[in-house]
Amino acid sequence: MHNGVALSASVMCIDWLNAGEQLRQIEGNGIDYLHFDIIDGNFAPDFTMGSSIIDVFRENSTLPSDYHLMVEEPVRIFQSFSIGPNDNFTIHQESSRNLHRNLVSIRRMGANVGVALSPATPLTSLEYIIEDIDLVLIMTVNPGYKGQPLVPQAIRKIKDLKKMINDLELDIKISVDGNVNSSTIPEMVSAGADILVLGSSSLFRKDISIPEAINEIDAAIDLGIQGKK
Repeated sequence: MHNGVALSASVMCIDWLNAGEQLRQIEGNGIDYLHFDIIDGNFAPDFTMGSSIIDVFRENSTLPSDYHLMVEEPVRIFQSFSIGPNDNFTIHQESSRNLHRNLVSIRRMGANVGVALSPATPLTSLEYIIEDIDLVLIMTVNPGYKGQPLVPQAIRKIKDLKKMINDLELDIKISVDGNVNSSTIPEMVSAGADILVLGSSSLFRKDISIPEAINEIDAAIDLGIQGKK
């Protein structure tokens, strides 16, 4: 936890030829979660890792998992994943015919229940399920490829979601995924982000080390906290 904000390392952005060393650096520098993007090539235009690769990371790390399924009808593959008591398990509002039923299934698996919203999906889509979830993941880029530019309306969406949660007096975390970097983090944190998903533009940069990147991220979080005051 960094000044009240949790950090989730996006494993799809790791240097695969140096994954073991980077995993040790992640664990030694205060990262809170390993973020696993599971993409089926249908809901979003890319493919990522399967459950066997995820299991290798889980076996070699003590960090909880932060699952993000960008998959059509994700209930089909729920049982493919190992779940621990502190893991987040997030599915897209847009991908499920029976969203509430799928959220109940996740709760029974023992994970924290999350719903992800793509940039154009309105917050009103949460109205009748918000009391049943622990986490909302706001996509600040369209699902799929890494390295996309930030959708500017997403900052307002984070702020509006924070107000909705506070007005309902609920204990729900806001996670933010997509072009999260030292330039965008202050606005995201000031708007109400609780969890930052860190990828190629922040944690796994080629020009600086992971410890140096985390120092930059911490400084950006501090700016965002100051912006709340």
